[in-house]
Amino acid sequence: MMSRQAFLCGLGSLYLSLLFVFLLMDVYARPANNSALKEKAADSKDENEILPPDHLNGVKMEMDGHLNKEFHQEVFLGKEMEEFEEDSEPRKNRKKLMVIFSKVDINNDKKIGAKEMQRWIMEKTDEHFQEAVEENKMHFRAVDPDGDGHVSWDEYKIKFLASKGFNEKEIAEKIKNNEELKIDEETQEVLDNLKDRWYQADNPPPDSLLNEEEFLSFLHPEHSRGMLKFMVKEIIRDLDQDGDKKLTLSEFISLPVGTVENQQAQDIDDDWVKDRRKEFEEVIDANHDGIVTMEELEEYMDPMNEYNALNEAKQMIAVADENQNHHLELEEILKYSEYFTGSKLMDYARNVHEEF
Repeated sequence: MMSRQAFLCGLGSLYLSLLFVFLLMDVYARPANNSALKEKAADSKDENEILPPDHLNGVKMEMDGHLNKEFHQEVFLGKEMEEFEEDSEPRKNRKKLMVIFSKVDINNDKKIGAKEMQRWIMEKTDEHFQEAVEENKMHFRAVDPDGDGHVSWDEYKIKFLASKGFNEKEIAEKIKNNEELKIDEETQEVLDNLKDRWYQADNPPPDSLLNEEEFLSFLHPEHSRGMLKFMVKEIIRDLDQDGDKKLTLSEFISLPVGTVENQQAQDIDDDWVKDRRKEFEEVIDANHDGIVTMEELEEYMDPMNEYNALNEAKQMIAVADENQNHHLELEEILKYSEYFTGSKLMDYARNVHEEF
């Protein structure tokens, strides 16, 4: 295969070079397992509304086993995260960050300690949950056509297949008459996975119907203890190579075969492995025995775990704590704004004085 250097030199075109970069970005976003449910991309707004989302706000790991790269920003900014993404004007972002700092600094001593950051993380995590609850109300109405407050698996399946391009009336008629549905293999695999998740969300005594609260568990398993366990089982199933229902470091950092085709892609993969190794060894593997059990992964995934929130608070402080006083001053947060907000603030020191 031609090397990256030869490829770029041979083309001599800025357009194609940019195209090449975008292709590499796609490598970085590759799936971590072979589940069709995880790989199937949402093709429409309707499908996004009724499929359990892969990305769960305020949770450290995606449902497909990827690490959540935006976790720090999600638990620091909460709903304000979108404002930082949409508005890149440095002065406005500085002001927003200063307001957030004052809210976290509840004792007004001009610095943020671990307990203050822990409280803030828990508040922002609960904010994400409340947002999911509000969205769930809208999504539930979309799949509850008769408005009786309960959704059957068949009702959901009809809406799901309609979002995939099937004729809703024809599908409904065939299901009513118990006729065979002609569904491609990939869509059927997605349905089978969703059906397993559906019955897990059906609280005892099971009636094959989901009310609004159960439907929330179906879409957002991170906020239901029973569904959180099910989500952990799915992740371990997809990453566990020897079938012992535990994860070793090698299993957690293993890459899909055939994804590395050049040096730049190799560098991306090296960073991906490095991040996962660090998370496994320093955070997930609580007793540092080299094995991650379902219990350890469940504790790691639980967004409302106060102990995890405190550890996260300490880690966030350590990133920007230049004077090593175990607290964060405003200047430190502004200097390391890219870590907390995803946006880099230029000339932060000069502008801090201007703002004050």
